[in-house]
Amino acid sequence: MAVVLGLPSFLLRTSGLLQTRNFVRTAEHHALKENLIKLIEKEINPHCEKWEKEKAFPAHKVFKLLGSNGYLGISKPVEYGGMGLDISYEAVAAEAYSHVKSGGVGMGIGIQCDIATPAIVKYGSQELKEKFLRPTIAGDSVACLGVSEVGGGSDVAALRTTARLDGDEWVINGGKMWTTNGAQADWMCLLANTSTGDVHRNKSLFCLPMNTPGVNVHRVIDKLGMHASDTAETTFENARIPKGYLIGEEGKGFIYQMQQFQNERIYIAAGVIAALDQVMEATIEYTSQRQAFGMSILDNQYVHYKLAEMQTELELVRALYNKCIDEFIAGEDITPIASMLKLKSSRLAREISDGCLQFWGGMGFTEEVIVSRSYRDLRLMSIGGGADEVMLNIICKFMGIAPGMR
Repeated sequence: MAVVLGLPSFLLRTSGLLQTRNFVRTAEHHALKENLIKLIEKEINPHCEKWEKEKAFPAHKVFKLLGSNGYLGISKPVEYGGMGLDISYEAVAAEAYSHVKSGGVGMGIGIQCDIATPAIVKYGSQELKEKFLRPTIAGDSVACLGVSEVGGGSDVAALRTTARLDGDEWVINGGKMWTTNGAQADWMCLLANTSTGDVHRNKSLFCLPMNTPGVNVHRVIDKLGMHASDTAETTFENARIPKGYLIGEEGKGFIYQMQQFQNERIYIAAGVIAALDQVMEATIEYTSQRQAFGMSILDNQYVHYKLAEMQTELELVRALYNKCIDEFIAGEDITPIASMLKLKSSRLAREISDGCLQFWGGMGFTEEVIVSRSYRDLRLMSIGGGADEVMLNIICKFMGIAPGMR
């Protein structure tokens, strides 16, 4: 891989080094975000404490509310009920969802909007779009994604679930793990092996109705955080679906799923950055009011210096986030940049939530404040959607420095 001035070629642009297109938020972006936050504050947040205690939120009810207002199809085709806007509008919606007072609810919404549906939009047949995409955009159906398995999460190539063609039907056997929305979903975007051979070319994506005989939700997993999100383990025993429920071409599923991951990584970063903005703001307010040893906590040099450092890191990640949106809209391969964004935003989620919690003292160890919920919920970001170590491996491959590449 070519390197210029120490930079790998994927960071170079034809018109110069590290050029950006300066993604600008328009009045329309701000209006969409503000209106969505108002809806969240009025219709969703009053119920979040109850959902956190119950460890589930009513996905059909919440998604119907959002779908009726157009928020589940922001970047989806108009002909299937979407708004037909670009991903920048989807990103500001993800920022708005950080205002939901339960991280699990925002995570479930992200599956519906940006994680389980991009492939069906891009590669699905008209039949699949009518049967699965349209009701998902409307909020009449709940979607989930079936990729991770009991024996492996981030190692997508190693999955074992199979789909075997038998006449006009696919017969599915295996199981999926860590499935967000899995206990309430109406259909799953499922990745399965459809042949033997090259692990990157033997997989296909399917639309799998969850009421198919042989599909069983084995258990709902109790988690450290994201309490209001139902996370399921699902098994498949000779589950049969029509041949036409294949998304796109057979054998292209791994590629399709890698593309869906890019949408997910933008969604995750958008939510993390917006959530950390709120954590920082709340921490500054709290430490400015809390007194100790004759001064506010904030007036201690270590505290305000540390907050300044964290804000600097947050602004750097925000710049990378904007760059990633620019390149996605331009149709470029954002795999390396999105991986960097996912890596840095997820790590920063851990650093800032932990650093700010320390300044809250005992209050930070209660369920009463924003920083404690962020501390436990945002910890998932370095694991879900591709662990930090997987992001590093992807980046190393694009740099040409992974084992065996030199």
